[in-house]
Amino acid sequence: MRPSKRATDEMRKVSFERGVARFAEGSCLVRFGETHVLCTASLEDKPPPWLRGQGRGWVTAEYAMLPRATTTRTRRESATGKVSGRTQEIQRLIGRSLRAVVDLPRLGERQITIDCDVLQADGGTRTASITGAFLAMRDCLAWMAGRSILKDIPLKDHVAAVSCGVHQGETVLDLDYAEDSTAETDANFVITGSGGLVEVQGSAEGAPFSEAQLLGMLALARRGVTDLIKLQKAALG
Repeated sequence: MRPSKRATDEMRKVSFERGVARFAEGSCLVRFGETHVLCTASLEDKPPPWLRGQGRGWVTAEYAMLPRATTTRTRRESATGKVSGRTQEIQRLIGRSLRAVVDLPRLGERQITIDCDVLQADGGTRTASITGAFLAMRDCLAWMAGRSILKDIPLKDHVAAVSCGVHQGETVLDLDYAEDSTAETDANFVITGSGGLVEVQGSAEGAPFSEAQLLGMLALARRGVTDLIKLQKAALG
């Protein structure tokens, strides 16, 4: 039995609340159970310097956890003067995941920056961030199209992410912290609406995981992402 009493293929309750940040071009508060992340999308009418003159745009991301997102206070990274390796890895993952479904030439020479701020953490903060960031970015693109900055919304597909793992010998979907902290294997899957794999991250703690377990996690991830994309579409109306 999982600590949360969920079935092995059962996700936590997921919700999306759009338009929560008054001044951002796009925003979404995403909840995966007790993991809550505020995602905002901000438009810059110019690309990063290294991309100027190439006729295409860019999507990038920043990620941070608030000091009391966890059971004990964590010092702000801005106060230490450096960004941790974990934070860098997560924000690059978010950026890659979003760029996979944006037609960057149609975006033009502009940049959208996604900020993902973890208000409360209970496992799966990166997967929740990617899933909510898609909606924030989509609303930013719709905001641009509504003001004739763009002819239409330059999206090729939806994208969402979910964690899977092996916990007490069972392959399970959407790990919370109680499972994540003790799992034999932890993996994250970023998948598009059409089923394309954007990124797969997986690591074993102790015993290696088998190919059969990997395929089992992938099957669960596909099921979870299918449900997440249905919820994204429902949130968009």
